[in-house]
Amino acid sequence: MMKVLHIEDDVAFANILKRRLAKHGIESQNAADHSQALLMARQFCPNVIILDMHLGADSGLLLIEPLKKFLPNSRIILLTGYASIATAVKAMKLGADDYLAKPVDTETILRVLHGDDENNALTTSTLDTAPQKLSAEQAEWEHIQQVLKIHEGNVSAAARHLSMHRRTLQRKLKKRPSFHDKS
Repeated sequence: MMKVLHIEDDVAFANILKRRLAKHGIESQNAADHSQALLMARQFCPNVIILDMHLGADSGLLLIEPLKKFLPNSRIILLTGYASIATAVKAMKLGADDYLAKPVDTETILRVLHGDDENNALTTSTLDTAPQKLSAEQAEWEHIQQVLKIHEGNVSAAARHLSMHRRTLQRKLKKRPSFHDKS
């Protein structure tokens, strides 16, 4: 049986992913920070680790080497809402096996978990769908959309999750940034 450790500080997102994986017969556990992640890795001994790039004020990249040292045969999939080629390269050099940009659907996660792209660690589909360079407004928009999706479109709940006033969130939603390629 596949065992997945999901290291994510967004508890709502982590719980949703845990339920989705369970529906596909995958046992998973969640950890929300560095120390909990290292403890869970030792206790749970996962085959695959899904690691969020940003864990509160810390970087998930700092966990790659200790996790690889303790669990050298476990695959590490870095999951981030702030995708860039530079971060992908850095993650791969540190030992990550795959790199996915948020928002990501369950089908994509399952495909990577089952190793459908195992001969190509940094999947071209991941880089093709990940924005090459996001402005601050675009990155914020993507994050807001992810949080809204988690809260099933509930603007008040999303605003609380984002620690902002509901009216501020509504104004931001009206100002969709341009995503046109400027190359």
